Amino acid sequence: MTARNQALDMLRAVARKDAGARILHQFATDQGRTERMGVEAAGLYLDLSKQSWTAEGFEAALDLARACDIEGRRAALFGGEAVNNTEGRAVLHPALRAADDADFRALGEPVSKEVAATRAGMAQFATDIGSGAETGGAKQPFTAIVHIGIGGSDLGPRLLWDALRPLEPTIDLRFVANIDPRDMGEALAGLDPETTLVVVVSKTFTTQETLANADLAKAWLAESLSPRRMGKHLVGVTAAPEKAEAWGCGRTFGFRDWVGGRYSLWSAVSLSVAVALGWDVFERVLEGARAMDEHFLAADLEKNAPVLLALAQVFNVEGLGRHARTVAPYAHGLRRLPAFLQQLEMESNGKRVKRDGTPVDTATGPIVFGEPGTNGQHAFFQQIHQGPQVVPAEFVVVAHTSDAAMDAREGDAPLWSNALAQAQALMVGKTEAEARAELLSAGASEAEAERLAPHKTFPGDRPSTTILMDALTPEAVGALIALYEHKTFVEGVIWDINSFDQWGVELGKVLAKAILQDVQAGEPSEGLDPSTAELMKRLMV
Repeated sequence: MTARNQALDMLRAVARKDAGARILHQFATDQGRTERMGVEAAGLYLDLSKQSWTAEGFEAALDLARACDIEGRRAALFGGEAVNNTEGRAVLHPALRAADDADFRALGEPVSKEVAATRAGMAQFATDIGSGAETGGAKQPFTAIVHIGIGGSDLGPRLLWDALRPLEPTIDLRFVANIDPRDMGEALAGLDPETTLVVVVSKTFTTQETLANADLAKAWLAESLSPRRMGKHLVGVTAAPEKAEAWGCGRTFGFRDWVGGRYSLWSAVSLSVAVALGWDVFERVLEGARAMDEHFLAADLEKNAPVLLALAQVFNVEGLGRHARTVAPYAHGLRRLPAFLQQLEMESNGKRVKRDGTPVDTATGPIVFGEPGTNGQHAFFQQIHQGPQVVPAEFVVVAHTSDAAMDAREGDAPLWSNALAQAQALMVGKTEAEARAELLSAGASEAEAERLAPHKTFPGDRPSTTILMDALTPEAVGALIALYEHKTFVEGVIWDINSFDQWGVELGKVLAKAILQDVQAGEPSEGLDPSTAELMKRLMV
């Protein structure tokens, strides 16, 4: 038996024992719990003391990390080795936020100078648009940007923009991802083609949804601009610049195949955001992510934020059979964080085979869902408090959510007090006896209290992690996203899967093209299953 499998068996055994130890009682029996399970990293503070593990469970999780050689796999990632083994690629998103004088290498090839050159081009472009030196075909300054992408070409930049956009931006940045023409129609509504820049983001420049939307945007521009002038309004961000230029982009910004889509927001994929926010703001985002990289590389495992965050999830999934997790950001600016994490984690770690192609021997990644607090409290929190399934929660809490509140803590207190209360309530719960006593003290009769008490009982003992940041600064947002990237990587190492391919996305794309060919032919093809054929017939009417 390998050291990994021995450590997994030990974690499972300890977790079964821990399942009978209530979290709240651990604070009384484990005096150093809060300090040991709290960690500061790159301006963030993580509290994992409300997780389901005992001190023994915490140590078993750390032993598992050591047995899986987290440090060695981490060195391979940062060293540019082919950690994406199915595609034979390095995975070097940390190189995208490294300092200009860094020396990252992808499979031995130096890449840092190329990254710095692309970044310098982005900075100049952003500065020129901001100053009015870069204009459209009619020599008018750009006042709006339409960013077209999907998946990693959309979710990361959209998250950054929501988190950091000023209340009155100087450039109106709009995003289009859905192939439904309504999405593009809403994005273009009220815009002037002569002052609008369209940025098309596609790694291969063959993504069906992105190119369909790009064609709509180009047709919209063509109604007002001559072909000669349109190139100034079309920018491609791609690893296939020749395809972007052939399509009509007057300018392209590149990135390499070692940049995975869901890890790509640090690259030219976020060009639109860098322009709309200003280059100095985007550079601060990179600095925050770089600080988290440095922490991940240097901190001991027992005080390493991405490692501990990953181990808490592994303990819940593998040790306790909890196959879902909710993420609740208590900041309106982070409202897209759950959607971003759905792709980052579920596309990365939703795998059925290990790195060597054999079936997995663990459950791998859980379902991730969420909504911003306090919205989620009035939706699915009912189930996570009183439903039979235990769903671990993650609370992302911002002390100061707006500049106006920086000098008045009470302005933010109603928001973050809700977050603290929810985490406390999930852990503490309420017994039936306590519920009955409350009802009686409120004037209920004995019979009424007996009848209602079961409905007002909360099991409690439901785990959560809380992540604190002082404010939604560019540095904090960059650090938060990098934290989750490294967490996802650590989980993949423990589960022995490749977190950097996404073959599950491909089959549906291939079949969609075949169905479109049937639609163009006017009838289902032979061999199509009866259900799909019937649905197609009804939709073609």
